[in-house]
Amino acid sequence: MPTTPAPAKDRSAVRTLLRLWPYVRPVRARLFTAAAIAVIASCTGLVIPLVLKWMVDGPVADRDPGGVWLGALYLLLLGIAEALLFGLRRWLVARPLSHVEAEMRAGLYRHLQRLPVAFHDRWASGQLLSRATTDLMLLRMFLAFPLTFLLVNGVTILVGVAIMLLQDWVLGLVVLGPAIPVVVMCVIFENRYARVARRAQDQVGDLTTVVEESVLGIRVVKGFGRHRSQARAFHELSSTLRGTELHKARLLATIWAVIVTLPELAIGAALVLGTVRVADGELSAGTLVAFLSTALALRWPVDSIGFLLAMSQEAATATERYFEVMDAEPEDDGVPVGRAPAPASASTSASTSTSASASASASASAVPVSAPAPVAEDPPSAPATSGRYASPPEGGLRFHGVTFRYPDAEPGSPPVLDRVDLHIRPGESMALVGTTGSGKTTLTALVPRLHEVTSGWITLDGEDITAMPREELRTKVAVAFEEPTLFSASVGENVLMGAGDGADDGDLERALAVARAEFVHALPQGTRTQVGEQGLSLSGGQRQRLALARAVVGRPRFLVLDDPLSALDVHTEAAVEAALRRVLADTTALIVAHRPSTVLLADRVALLSGGRITAVGTHHELLRTHAEYARLMSGDQETDRR
Repeated sequence: MPTTPAPAKDRSAVRTLLRLWPYVRPVRARLFTAAAIAVIASCTGLVIPLVLKWMVDGPVADRDPGGVWLGALYLLLLGIAEALLFGLRRWLVARPLSHVEAEMRAGLYRHLQRLPVAFHDRWASGQLLSRATTDLMLLRMFLAFPLTFLLVNGVTILVGVAIMLLQDWVLGLVVLGPAIPVVVMCVIFENRYARVARRAQDQVGDLTTVVEESVLGIRVVKGFGRHRSQARAFHELSSTLRGTELHKARLLATIWAVIVTLPELAIGAALVLGTVRVADGELSAGTLVAFLSTALALRWPVDSIGFLLAMSQEAATATERYFEVMDAEPEDDGVPVGRAPAPASASTSASTSTSASASASASASAVPVSAPAPVAEDPPSAPATSGRYASPPEGGLRFHGVTFRYPDAEPGSPPVLDRVDLHIRPGESMALVGTTGSGKTTLTALVPRLHEVTSGWITLDGEDITAMPREELRTKVAVAFEEPTLFSASVGENVLMGAGDGADDGDLERALAVARAEFVHALPQGTRTQVGEQGLSLSGGQRQRLALARAVVGRPRFLVLDDPLSALDVHTEAAVEAALRRVLADTTALIVAHRPSTVLLADRVALLSGGRITAVGTHHELLRTHAEYARLMSGDQETDRR
């Protein structure tokens, strides 16, 4: 299972949480106002002990009922004011913090769309989902409560301690006695809790991944009777998470026991000493009542320290996990770092290159593929082939010395693609054939820049694809993958994702006709029928036809099809091929093919073997001249499905 980056050992919770400031800045006025109101409300509560001192030393000592009732009225008004102020604080923060959470979630979603495919290959979907849900919920809770009350309680403790010292500094020092051990315990707790909180949140992501995979793969689970093994896997992860949560609870219980017990002992000692001093006449009864009332009023601010620190550490961990994704480099429209751009003469030199003949292909296949070739100043030329394409025209889709290895590949491992040279002329369709693992799907993914080439370059009509914005590139190039993905939307919306904003029902019907997907009209609501998550309510062949319709609906100039007919029966395949030929006549296409019927759609065929183009020619030419190709088409060797 993919793992997330390890947290930095020298992580500072404060520095991590400060990264939230750009999101909080737009609502800072209401948050600061709410914090100020909470401070006033909390300090209002500290006035109550002073009123009690006045009552005990005044009306109570003088046996004045009117003064007692007046004091009771003061206490009632102070209590009401405190409650109203805290309610106002809650009202002030509710709306802006919901806005902050929504903005962060939207920002994360936008960023995920811009991250390269290589990032999504490395990350488990459950880890990303947990960051968009659980982690952001923790951040909202932190901004709503711990962030404010760390300030409020800190100010309250300082003001309360000052009041107690002013009333009697001796009792004040007694109450302050546990301060040093409490601070030491809080530092130890913070470091330990941070590590456990991170582990728990990562485990939540792993558990989310298992649940998501089990739901999406429910047909496989049920079909193979693997529900018990899946349940065991879930139970193991759930038990691990439970153990981590219990560890968190033990840490929190320990710090809470220390924070609660030591101050209580100090208050008890102050009560005994104060009573003795009152009996000796050194202290007034009202002062002792006020002192103890102030100390008791500080119990919640002190007791909550452990709880607030725990929530703050969880929020810091959630922030760290959030920015692990946000800090990932998105796709850009420039030339990838470490790769030379196509020379300005690429278009001109392209016109002088020709396709490889069978004899030249045999010698090319003997070149070792253990190391990538350096980027040439001009794309290498290949020997000419016979036939009507002996002198290729300008333009089309061209691979110039393309080498590719995955970013996380082992150092020194051979590249997936090694110095690939291939030219698909304007209006020509090229079938790409090869054995399992030869790199066909990887090659097709380079055209729309789902992956970036390691060296070499790819041109469309003579222009390096890295020189054009991705949005422009992907309006020129349409793709259909072997494993079609449909979204929880209507049939029409799924198909029209491949078209621009100006597409209409006519474009939709034309695309459905090309893909022979007229079955949609028999669905309960026609093209408005919801296909459900992943399109699992449809058969594999139906999903594949809708994916093909999505690829052709925008009338793209370049079409990349990765075995688009593999799930179709013979009769449907023939019907789709007949309609697809009319589309291919007006576009430049690269088609990954495994069956002779699909190969025959193309004008020419390229054989990919060991990451190299080893032969280019027509289907019949390669059958006569290339033994490996003949074996692939005859079915003597297992064909690739990737």
